Amino acid sequence: MSLSFTLAPCSRLGPRTGTLTLRSVSINTPGLMVTTSRGVVPHLSRDQHKRTAALRLVHVPFETFLENTPPTPTLQPGLHPLHTFLGFDPNVHLVAMTLRDPADGKEMPSNGHDYISASTARGVRKVTPNQWREYVRACAPDVVVALPDVPWSLPPFSQKRTTKSIERTAAWLAHLLAPSPPLNILVHMAGGTSEAARRSFSESLTETLHGKEAEAVSPHRCIDDGAAGYIFDLLPLRREMDAEAREQDPVHRANETQALLAVSLEHLSPTKLRVVNSVASPHEILRLIRSVGVDVFDAKWAQDAAHVGVALDFVFPIRDKELRRDLGHNLYRLQYANDFAAFSAAACFCGACAPVAPPSAISHSALDAHVSALALPPAYTRAYVHHLLHTHEMSAHALLVLHNLAVLDAFFAGVRDVLLRGEDLGAHADAFSAQYDENLTIVHEARAMWKEVDIARGKGRMARERAADHSELP
Repeated sequence: MSLSFTLAPCSRLGPRTGTLTLRSVSINTPGLMVTTSRGVVPHLSRDQHKRTAALRLVHVPFETFLENTPPTPTLQPGLHPLHTFLGFDPNVHLVAMTLRDPADGKEMPSNGHDYISASTARGVRKVTPNQWREYVRACAPDVVVALPDVPWSLPPFSQKRTTKSIERTAAWLAHLLAPSPPLNILVHMAGGTSEAARRSFSESLTETLHGKEAEAVSPHRCIDDGAAGYIFDLLPLRREMDAEAREQDPVHRANETQALLAVSLEHLSPTKLRVVNSVASPHEILRLIRSVGVDVFDAKWAQDAAHVGVALDFVFPIRDKELRRDLGHNLYRLQYANDFAAFSAAACFCGACAPVAPPSAISHSALDAHVSALALPPAYTRAYVHHLLHTHEMSAHALLVLHNLAVLDAFFAGVRDVLLRGEDLGAHADAFSAQYDENLTIVHEARAMWKEVDIARGKGRMARERAADHSELP
């Protein structure tokens, strides 16, 4: 089925609202995309998928399945094999599939003329365009990202390497468009940090094809006609900027990033979906919505915050001007040991802040037979999760993921409300930036404390093992 994306009237690069629809699934934009590891949302089990309304669009990097030949997901039968294999409901979730993980920035061997280097648990695998097309047909994802020639060797890159990247990305996209059942394809916008290269790639997508090239993408007039949208990975852009020793001022860096995305989009259809990976903060999200008109952002930064013990606590638009504050709470801090407040000051209806009673009780003995109804469980508190974090309970991170995704989802709902009311998004974004710390200081602090607790856990375990070994000596 074809992906439908409807937009409210808007300018080519300004803020906009829309609706992404496929089957019975509708997703309002601007919105979020949840990231996965080996196809699993980190820290969430399948039964917890139903406890968060934020889980609608899911991103699956396929390279983690390439350790087996053939990859295990390709062996799943049925109409929606990838959904079934990973436990996502086709009537609730849309699954987008890429070859590489856009958040994995480690150095990789160079791509070749007819293959991409992918990272697996058993080393590097070379994936050809033909193999990628076979994997896509077998898995039947809702959305697929065409193979991009993103260089993951150390930058800076020569003009010749950038030219190769543009040519290969366009050729591999055309290969995926070959006559067959249509796919919902997102195009990775190539060109690196060169505005000229980005403009050249965009123009190559809209050139009318002739002869054998036209036959290869028939019935499309040009390559762009077969694309459902455009996708940008910010991590390689940041790496190139760092290697080129460009201006390090955050404002200048943000403006340069926005300019590069705008150059890629200025000559392309404004009615197609725009997706960004590796966004760093809600502040960056607001800037890209405001100046570029991006529709979907990955939620990895919020999921990573949950992994290190941070409960997000921010709203948009801001309600009352307060002193500058953090975006959340580092629940590793000792100050939360006796803090029985909810995770966030604003009302939150996630599975942690507003848990629901299970449909039935489990009777462990005859004493439980009289239980006819279950009371609504209380909301989890900061003190409780503080305790779970320091006792290494995995459920702490599951609760924080449910909460952080709900906070980010509410943030996007606030952005959409501002746009639908016709208010000035820029003024609201400036007020948000003035109140909340963009440097994510609280996350960096939590990551350091998470490492300390993790090391202490190892020391404690090893100490117990040594004590057990000595007790067994004669």
